[in-house]
Amino acid sequence: MKTGILSSVFQNKCPRCRQGDLFLTKNPYNFSNIDKMPDNCPNCGQKYWIEPGFYYGAMYISYALTIALSVAIFVAMIVLWHFDIKWYLALNFSTMIILFPPIFRLSRSIWAHIYIRPDKEQTQEKA
Repeated sequence: MKTGILSSVFQNKCPRCRQGDLFLTKNPYNFSNIDKMPDNCPNCGQKYWIEPGFYYGAMYISYALTIALSVAIFVAMIVLWHFDIKWYLALNFSTMIILFPPIFRLSRSIWAHIYIRPDKEQTQEKA
């Protein structure tokens, strides 16, 4: 089955075959397993930990995503409501706490998709 790169990123699938799962559990709010990843893709065998500390770079992706979300909340508050710094900080803090697990996983998925190239034979539709 042909899977697009965006679908693969947002569904936390293997960047190479786009079928295997990047994380052991699908629920990002299972805090005991939030960062647990298999060593290799269960479908194609792609090694997920290319080198020690590989996913440290995902912190920069996570930072960019949280800044974009904070700016979106800021603009929405200016446009839709009367802006008040106390309400902005409370809303922004609450949103970041609630969305931390999905942002954490999404940033790792984006980072993996940047550095692990897809296998053309496995990602194309079988005729």
